[in-house]
Amino acid sequence: MKTRADIKNSQRWVVKIGSALLTNGGQGLNHQMMKLWVGQMVALKKQGIELILVSSGSVAEGMLRLGWNTRPTNVNKLQAAAAVGQMGLIQSYEVEFAQHNILTAQILLTHDDLSNKQRNLNASGTIKSLIDSGVVPIINENDTVITDEIRFGDNDTLAALIANLVCAEVLVILTDQKGLYDQNPRINKQAKLISEAKLDNAELENMASPEGGSLGRGGMYTKIIAAKKAATCGAVTFIASGTEKNILPRIFAGENLGTFLYGDTE
Repeated sequence: MKTRADIKNSQRWVVKIGSALLTNGGQGLNHQMMKLWVGQMVALKKQGIELILVSSGSVAEGMLRLGWNTRPTNVNKLQAAAAVGQMGLIQSYEVEFAQHNILTAQILLTHDDLSNKQRNLNASGTIKSLIDSGVVPIINENDTVITDEIRFGDNDTLAALIANLVCAEVLVILTDQKGLYDQNPRINKQAKLISEAKLDNAELENMASPEGGSLGRGGMYTKIIAAKKAATCGAVTFIASGTEKNILPRIFAGENLGTFLYGDTE
């Protein structure tokens, strides 16, 4: 795919929704927004798009359910919060998709699952079977068993790996910013939105540098790295605001929203 207009010819999308969007100011899940995103994904399915959802939010929801006001630093407590919260996260999605008579499936993965050839093939086969059955797979990192050595580290990376796993053409990363900026918009009000860029653009690399780039400090570095990973199997990436009205159908329609990132098109 070379342009936004080509997106309407795509068939398989991975949509990633981060915890900054999902959590309601530290008060658990933002159910109102989840309802809106599900409605948008249903609209895409009606257009023939096959969807895989990668969703954060389990730790924040678990903390709310457990009555914890402060995020724990102890790994086991974080894992416990994720385990409790995952129940609420998947339940909320299931309820919303059920309103549209769409089934969902929960899949929890670790880096070890995708680096092991047999488990990689098993995961790929399962996800594709679910898609063929009209089910929306909802994927998250398996926080209850991860260690620092095997964790993905962020769901941006997980989403990119899933895009490669299922040969998706489009990866959409929904965030609390409108997209990538040439400077950190939280610090510089004169920052300009980057509408689109090729992933081998050296200037983009410099802006994303964690050593001093404002985008890195703004949390965009992992998103650019994820876009690069997704591009290795031909997927394009959109980074866009999850609070923008009907963002997903409008991306599908080719509107100039967010940041469009692409690799080699040969």
